[in-house]
Amino acid sequence: MAKSLSRFFCKECGYETIKWFGQCPSCKSWNTMVEAPKESSEKNKAFSRIGSTQRAEVKQLKDIVLREEDRLSSGYSELDRVLGGGIVTGSLILLGGDPGIGKSTIFLSMSLYLGKIGKKVLYVSGEESLKQIKLRAERMQKAEGEVYFLSETNLKNIAEAVEEIQADFMVIDSIQTMYLEEIAASPGSVSQVRECTAALLRIAKEKGIAIGIVGHVTKDGNVAGPKILEHMVDVVLYFEGEKNTQLRILYGQKNRFGSTNEIAVFTMEANGLEEVKNPSEFLLSGRAVESSGSVVSSGIEGTRPLLMEIQGLLVPTSFGIPRRTANGMDYNRLNMLLAIMERRLGIECSKFDAYINITGGMRISEPSVDLAVILALLSSYRNIPLKEDIMVFGEVGLSGEVRAVSQSKQRIEEAKRLGFRRIVLPAYHFQKDVYISKDIELIPVKNIREALTIFKN
Repeated sequence: MAKSLSRFFCKECGYETIKWFGQCPSCKSWNTMVEAPKESSEKNKAFSRIGSTQRAEVKQLKDIVLREEDRLSSGYSELDRVLGGGIVTGSLILLGGDPGIGKSTIFLSMSLYLGKIGKKVLYVSGEESLKQIKLRAERMQKAEGEVYFLSETNLKNIAEAVEEIQADFMVIDSIQTMYLEEIAASPGSVSQVRECTAALLRIAKEKGIAIGIVGHVTKDGNVAGPKILEHMVDVVLYFEGEKNTQLRILYGQKNRFGSTNEIAVFTMEANGLEEVKNPSEFLLSGRAVESSGSVVSSGIEGTRPLLMEIQGLLVPTSFGIPRRTANGMDYNRLNMLLAIMERRLGIECSKFDAYINITGGMRISEPSVDLAVILALLSSYRNIPLKEDIMVFGEVGLSGEVRAVSQSKQRIEEAKRLGFRRIVLPAYHFQKDVYISKDIELIPVKNIREALTIFKN
């Protein structure tokens, strides 16, 4: 009888060893080594039959033919943009997100759309029965074409079903429920997730089938299972948003076929996910008029400029240590901007609680909103609202200077399209004449003291 040995795997990088370590020798992460039994040395022949064992044909670059049908539309123009132009045939797409955020909903919607345009689709669910899937599908849209549903967790049976119907697109919901009989571990374990993903990868590449995989996430927001899972797939997408709100934001963390800087904005409706084609207008809807502490700024997500409302509040602290809260931006950067205000403007921020909120659940990491954050806090401190037709952007340095940012022309164009007539921007962009228009007024500033003049106008 073949001997079965235990192995230890790192959940972060997939490093394998026969001995347990407190710190992974490969990625240096602590407490990430988990035990998983190794499959028998006499590997079952059924496992090798999942995916062809034929040798791949060697080709020169000039002999590889690219066709228009190599990409499929998902039915969402916003999602297609995040994917780099559509679903690439033969690709493996991993979608993660919190429970109830809309992972299964968007994949089901994609499946129904692909069925309408004449593609064969196999939707495999290891968590829901076929009746549950039908109830959800009927709320979304009418099923047309060859869309097949399967409630199964054995990957060998799933591979046989793919071969039987010759699917063009397949959904696995979710990878943590799938298992291979040859792996002596429970579904969702490191060994099962790794080997199941490897088997799906072979199926996708050899048969030219695009496969979408739903992945559960941990409390830290990462996909559950070994980190090698994200390395094996072609595309990693994440859904963000609060379950009790409508807004959903989809962004790419990895994409072998396009940029990872694009985002897609959706709203959760009764009939499924609806894409928001004008996110700036959506994010600014319901904005309070003539309210202090509110400033509109612009961020860049990929190639798209997004206008968002920055809300600031500066109130006297009731305790010895002032409180700082930053929703949507880096907490340490807020502390830095408060230190700049205290040193360069003479405001004793240490005596005030400071709150910053970027509405709509957006998160911004670029420094272009620095100037808007400072002006929002000053507006709250003085209790003087800014004019509603003003948009502000610019990075702020430690000496209080306002520095240039990228893609200023796109930001100004987006502000003009939404009706803003005055733009506060770094003086560098004004000197370079990046934009000249009679419809708007550009207000160049070299430092934060010059930006205070907008409170007088």
